[in-house]
Amino acid sequence: MKILITGASGGIGRELLQLIACDHPDASITATCYSNLPVPVPSDTVQWVQVNLTEEDQVKALAEQFDHLDWLINCAGMLHTPHQGPEKSISQFDADFFQHNFQVNTMPTLLLAKHFAPVMKTSQQGIFATISARVGSISDNHLGGWYSYRASKAALNMALKTLSIEWERTHKGVCVAALHPGTTDTALSEPFQRNVPVDKLFSPSQTAAYLLAVINQLTARESGHFWAWDGQKIPW
Repeated sequence: MKILITGASGGIGRELLQLIACDHPDASITATCYSNLPVPVPSDTVQWVQVNLTEEDQVKALAEQFDHLDWLINCAGMLHTPHQGPEKSISQFDADFFQHNFQVNTMPTLLLAKHFAPVMKTSQQGIFATISARVGSISDNHLGGWYSYRASKAALNMALKTLSIEWERTHKGVCVAALHPGTTDTALSEPFQRNVPVDKLFSPSQTAAYLLAVINQLTARESGHFWAWDGQKIPW
């Protein structure tokens, strides 16, 4: 079994990597990070690679290292920068911040799908999944705000749904899924945790365990859906 976890140096990604390495000790696992290589996960089966997932030539070069892949789980994403956070009002909209959200939250999944499609085609129990967010659900939007982040995640969800339709014909053994991790105590969510109930703020290890339980239940029959951390389907 060959597994690729992208964005694996973040809070959720790193915990998910450790759990998968423990659950699949015989798997060959590749993990990517954006900047400096992190301290290795304690597993002889994990290989770290430094990749900028927004650069197509780097994603293409990564894919060329594989002749087969079973699982691809993309954990990369962003919610805010040191200088800009989610918009509370349309008056705070910034074109550069909007584009940056799409560049980080949406485009990498499309690049990964494009370049890893050939090596995932033969997998009989394949999974192509990306961490999304419930706020990307159009029908579940009752609060407004967060224009750039919501739009980038809604676009991500559309990309995954569209991919699932194509791969239903060409990658019959692969499940394409969007995953909602819940609110996790990481640097990404830290500025926005004040009103989150204690029982709804998960540690990265909790979130990883919940997500892996969902991933382990996925088959090609469940392709094309948006899954919450508790295994419930979220409306697009």
